[in-house]
Amino acid sequence: MQPWPQNYDPFGNPFLSTLVAALPVVVLLGAIAWLEIKIHLAALLGLGVALAVALFAFKMPVDAALATAGYGAAYGLFPIGWIILNLIFLYQLTVDKGLFAVLRGSLANLAPDPRVQLVLIAFSFGAFFEGAAGFGTPVAVTAAILMQLGFKPLQAAGLSLIANTAPVAYGALGTPIIALAGVTGLDLQALSAMAGRQLPFFSLIVPFWVVWAYAGWRGMLGVWPVALTAGVSFAIPQFLVSNYHGPWLVDIVAAICSILAIVALLKVWQPKDNWNAERGARTTETESLTETAASTPDPRPQTPDPNLVRRAWVPWILLSVLVFIWGVPAVKTQLNSLSAPKFPVPQLHNATVRTFPVVPQPTPEKPTKPEAAEFTLNWLSATGTGILAAAILAGFYMGFSLAELVRVYRRTLWTVRFSLITIAGMLAVGYVTKYSGTDATLGLALAKTGALYPFFGTLLGWLGVALTGSDTASNVLFGSLQKITAEQTGINPVLMCAANSSGGVMGKMVDAQSIVVASTATNWYGHEGSILRYVFFHSLALATLVGLLVYLQAYVPPFTNMVVK
Repeated sequence: MQPWPQNYDPFGNPFLSTLVAALPVVVLLGAIAWLEIKIHLAALLGLGVALAVALFAFKMPVDAALATAGYGAAYGLFPIGWIILNLIFLYQLTVDKGLFAVLRGSLANLAPDPRVQLVLIAFSFGAFFEGAAGFGTPVAVTAAILMQLGFKPLQAAGLSLIANTAPVAYGALGTPIIALAGVTGLDLQALSAMAGRQLPFFSLIVPFWVVWAYAGWRGMLGVWPVALTAGVSFAIPQFLVSNYHGPWLVDIVAAICSILAIVALLKVWQPKDNWNAERGARTTETESLTETAASTPDPRPQTPDPNLVRRAWVPWILLSVLVFIWGVPAVKTQLNSLSAPKFPVPQLHNATVRTFPVVPQPTPEKPTKPEAAEFTLNWLSATGTGILAAAILAGFYMGFSLAELVRVYRRTLWTVRFSLITIAGMLAVGYVTKYSGTDATLGLALAKTGALYPFFGTLLGWLGVALTGSDTASNVLFGSLQKITAEQTGINPVLMCAANSSGGVMGKMVDAQSIVVASTATNWYGHEGSILRYVFFHSLALATLVGLLVYLQAYVPPFTNMVVK
């Protein structure tokens, strides 16, 4: 059977075709943010619109469209839902034993100011988990910790999303950059280095930005030494490792340097402005001792027993160690060799084919390959399995019996049931747009912007992550298009392909998958529209700044000297 060729202009009118292609995204985000429909229902509504557009506008075969929806839903449940389920299981175990409260107390004593906690946990600690695991892990962990430290659910969710940006391109041991090299055929080291000449600027900005989003301008100025220390100690290793080693350990090394630098700074410096989290402003010492003490709990709890603190940290240390081990390529390869069955998706595998200009013009020597659709059940090497192993070990360490662990797991599964449905629905939408070609129609509209292409090409990466929930998926989706368009317009393709990944990281805030993860981690399911409205401006503003940087690197000296040749 001949594969179905995608058609990116089914109406013979690029403007009309783009409007129709945008309908699933507009309906999905509008239902969440403005109509405030429950998100699992909004996901199903968005899926219905995506299928209607694919079938009736883009003429995708019915069996392929239905298979695509099933394929996306399955991927949403595994590996992504598998990560969330097991992470919430570990979190619930620590809550049931009272150890999460102890952990909160130890962090509050180390960094009693909530602005410092925000930088240390959401930015630096989150970057470590992004580098080791990715796929929503950092947002789930940091949002849960921030809420337990006293942040409101909207703040904990939204601020964790904003902080989890600059490290994303090197997440999961460099997976997005590695995938980008695979689909474009460009040199891996060149792509790693180019992204490493874009993102460090934002590693410097994001710690300031996230505190400003929480505490305002005056509140941010009160902790500028912490924000500067976190940003510099992350940005410099990020540049050095990405340029002189490769994409694999960028986030791990940079995050550890950032955490250690902040801890060292706090030994000799603490904020002196008596900033009040409830009022979001500076207070005098008298006000701090009267009004705020009467209305809010003491932000510095009593120092708990050191032995209890050590016990509280063990589950999270186990999590960090096992997630890192699970992410090491040699370990992952070995685990995959033991169990990683791959199943071709019926009616979809090799049943569709991308066409020019999204892929190069085919020739008899190099025909276009059909789109593969294989579901890999790598249950042993999956990051979620490493998290589950950490949770079980931590559970036994905390004194749970096997029967108690099973009971808590059942309760956790029931707690996150709607989140799992939502993630499955969101990924189904993303996969339908991918295999039907509607995503490429949107991408082509951004690519046809002439001299402004470096700016809008960067926003294409942002759009890709907003649609798919993954910088890796966005790079696979648009990497080839970026290379082709750059070559046609005389721009360095390494610059634009790296820009796809660098711009994409800012879309991580607004993709539905990440928002559901954040709402689940903060036990605020059902308020995803509020989270989306909270982060949307920050996402678009930061993506615009990345676009401006890439535009300067394309045309304006001395920024042009930064481009990898």
